[in-house]
Amino acid sequence: MSDTPLSPGAGYRAEIDGLRALAVVAVILNHIDDRLLPSGYLGVDIFFVISGFVITASLTRRPARSLGDLLLGFYSRRLKRLVPALLVFVVVVGILSCLVIPRPHTALRTGISALFGFSNIYLHGQATDYFGTATKLNPFTHTWSLGVEEQVYLLLPLVAWLTGFARPGAGGHRALFGVMGVASLASLIAFVQLYPTQQAAAYFLMPPRLWEMGAGCLLFCLGGVWPAAARGLGRLPPLPAVLGLVAVMLLPLAWAVPATVAAVLLTTLLIASLRQGTAAYRLFSLPALVRVGLISYSLYLWHWGVLSLSRWTIGLHWWSLPFQIGLMVLLSVASYRWVEKPLRQASWAPRRDRTIAIGVGGLAAGAGLLIGVDNLPPFSLYTGRNPIPAGMGVESLVDPYRVAGAAGTWQGSPCVLANDGEAAKTIAIEDCTLGDFATARHRVLVVGNSFSASFAGAFDEMVAADGYAVTITSAWAASPVGNFAALGGGGPFVATNRAYWNRVVPGLVAQLRPGDWVFLVNDMVMFSPPSQGPGSRLILQTLRVGLTDFSASLARRGVRLAVLNGLPFAREANCHPASAVPQWFSPFGGPCLMPDRAESLRRRQPLDDLLGDLQAQGKLQVVDLFDLFCPEGDCTYRARGGEILYRDEHSHPSKQAVQLAAPLIRNVLMTPGTSAQGT
Repeated sequence: MSDTPLSPGAGYRAEIDGLRALAVVAVILNHIDDRLLPSGYLGVDIFFVISGFVITASLTRRPARSLGDLLLGFYSRRLKRLVPALLVFVVVVGILSCLVIPRPHTALRTGISALFGFSNIYLHGQATDYFGTATKLNPFTHTWSLGVEEQVYLLLPLVAWLTGFARPGAGGHRALFGVMGVASLASLIAFVQLYPTQQAAAYFLMPPRLWEMGAGCLLFCLGGVWPAAARGLGRLPPLPAVLGLVAVMLLPLAWAVPATVAAVLLTTLLIASLRQGTAAYRLFSLPALVRVGLISYSLYLWHWGVLSLSRWTIGLHWWSLPFQIGLMVLLSVASYRWVEKPLRQASWAPRRDRTIAIGVGGLAAGAGLLIGVDNLPPFSLYTGRNPIPAGMGVESLVDPYRVAGAAGTWQGSPCVLANDGEAAKTIAIEDCTLGDFATARHRVLVVGNSFSASFAGAFDEMVAADGYAVTITSAWAASPVGNFAALGGGGPFVATNRAYWNRVVPGLVAQLRPGDWVFLVNDMVMFSPPSQGPGSRLILQTLRVGLTDFSASLARRGVRLAVLNGLPFAREANCHPASAVPQWFSPFGGPCLMPDRAESLRRRQPLDDLLGDLQAQGKLQVVDLFDLFCPEGDCTYRARGGEILYRDEHSHPSKQAVQLAAPLIRNVLMTPGTSAQGT
């Protein structure tokens, strides 16, 4: 073993467990605070390479008589290895989540998906940004990597059999090397191509991740394909690879693609070159590191659960971290000693197919339990107070509304295009207007996405005292102006968005008079990403063109344009309003943390500059609500007077927040003057 780390006969390698320890510690440090180790998430990529190597090695140690024999043996071993610890973790943390998370639906669905190995697909479907605040509050986000591995497990045994690799005496190293080499190259190209434009797909989905486990597989096969190359790698000094791994983990997130490629290559070289007599071998063979590596699976599972639930409760503080880290270790050791190890070594059934049936049955039972919990009435298990007034929740966006003492009622649903099934729907002014549209002194047409519906209560004084009529319309996921596709790039809103901007809005604008207003209400978050790049600058330029053209078309009718700005990035907190109030389990503040005032101002600066420039040119007026929502250093869920500012976890302003914003909106829409200038 000292001369040939890649020897097919090599059995258990304690130093690889030491490498697992490095990987899991790096991940934990990154998840505690990414400033400690900015690219510590690459520990997951180290795990992928190790898994590819170890699983391929296991297939040679157990040659099968038939494909059925191979699959029964492989999947019974994998189920015994993975299911017990995962099942206990998901069920326990799922129940605990319901006690402190007001709306645990997404968390529970992620956990249920994790039991069957597709939480990565579920999270991709949720369009979750893994590095955003919201993912830190889902106690099962980290199971995406298990999904990737388990999906590779569906393919690798079959490929190993078809290439002859897993057949007795058939060899097959060269054939498996060729197939996995081509597949891994295609996967790597997909990862590099997708990451800049579709980061969620590149990160969560198996095809762009296959190359990482493929690297481990190729490394193992190398000895049977090119023995001289394998021996050459085995004689390399491993210490530079160790130092290189540590170095890439210090790189900023902006270097994610080259850092990931480097981490995979360095891990591959390290596994190939770790041999007795080297400093790196002695390091990774230290008993303490090996013990951490042995519990690394349970530690990976439980560390995120502890961190996520801590964020929902006491938070993460310098003084609490020793206790939280201790709890991670305690739970992991208990899981390894009393769940993972004994059940992996035990005989579940005399036949392998029955072992598989027991494993799948356990997963189904756990999933059934969590599905039942998920379908309980809201707040059934929640132990906190829920002092949320009426008119909260996303369903309140279509609550009918009327201004006391004034004509007209905003009917709610008739004024909204909710999905592509409503693309042909007609929005009638008489159903959607507060005040008397025919006799009003001036009219305001409110257009936008779901945020426009949330502002129905912002115009009481204008309607009751100033003689205005306000028509409020909305299309869910509508783009800010008509020259964009629906937000999210597709889904059930493409036809809706097109119909809204090409038919509904022009038809309503045609009924306005000179001196009237169009008030554009959209959260605009797509224009203020955490970091600016060529793509973000391009969509800002597209917005400039769209607003300029829209303003010009209104100006030709003598109609003025106002644009809402200044909503903070509350959606990134993914926080139910109940968590914004003090709870017994969160004495130091709840998890409703979004980018603070300084960070929010930095992110929105390009959008502010664009809107300010168009306002200076007389093309529009800006209604800026930023100081209302972020009055001090932090942007919070509560106003100075204690009012809850958001009605749901999607950051729609609450009715109380809208009433606080009403004077600011009125000041702009009551501004005397002529229409915006045309181009």
